[in-house]
Amino acid sequence: MSGAGGTADFFYREAQRLGYVARSAFKLIQIQKQHKLIAPGAAVLDLGCAPGAWLQVACQNLGPLEKGGVIVGVDVKKVKVPSAHCDSRVRTVCADVMALMKQQARAMSPQERGFSVILSDMCPVVSGITTKDAAISCELGMRALSLAVGKMKAKDSDCIAILEKFQSSTEPDPDEDGILRRGGSLVIKFLENEDIPGFGKFCKEKFKKVSLLRPKATRSSSREIFMVCEGLR
Repeated sequence: MSGAGGTADFFYREAQRLGYVARSAFKLIQIQKQHKLIAPGAAVLDLGCAPGAWLQVACQNLGPLEKGGVIVGVDVKKVKVPSAHCDSRVRTVCADVMALMKQQARAMSPQERGFSVILSDMCPVVSGITTKDAAISCELGMRALSLAVGKMKAKDSDCIAILEKFQSSTEPDPDEDGILRRGGSLVIKFLENEDIPGFGKFCKEKFKKVSLLRPKATRSSSREIFMVCEGLR
């Protein structure tokens, strides 16, 4: 394993030992441990779910089968539900999140009532051009945010600037209502850049608590950071 030395090696080996399909499982394990977003019986939408490690961790936190719950993974690649740590409550859909309409996404939820947790581990194919990669990362983050909260309006000037800069990247959608239930939580992966504070300000208008987290399983060479938004107003 290159880039992160011993830490990367450790998480890679642990993933293999414990039956996770990728070391990224430990990122969600830490997020869940610190924020307890996924409750037994939750309805979880995992955007950019390949190769399936977050599906595994999410399912582990649903509790026993009788508690119910559902996990839907969406990815532009066809993703097979991992055999380890997943049960019949997990399914995947092959679709481009950037073109996914809210009604289509809502139809994937139990009784079409929306999701209690939305996870976005979407990341651009890294080109090495920092500004380009950061911009695409923000476009993906904006898409996850738009699906979650619906039509977006802002009061703060920094928030308005962020919306104007990235909202045009999302497909026009006549459905103004988001698919995240009131009180629900949203996790978005970004590549660190100057626009993240603006995203944070906007999310603080929509959620009761917003924080940034760089999980220990992140490679030292990576610029990724997670925005954890709790309690949709």
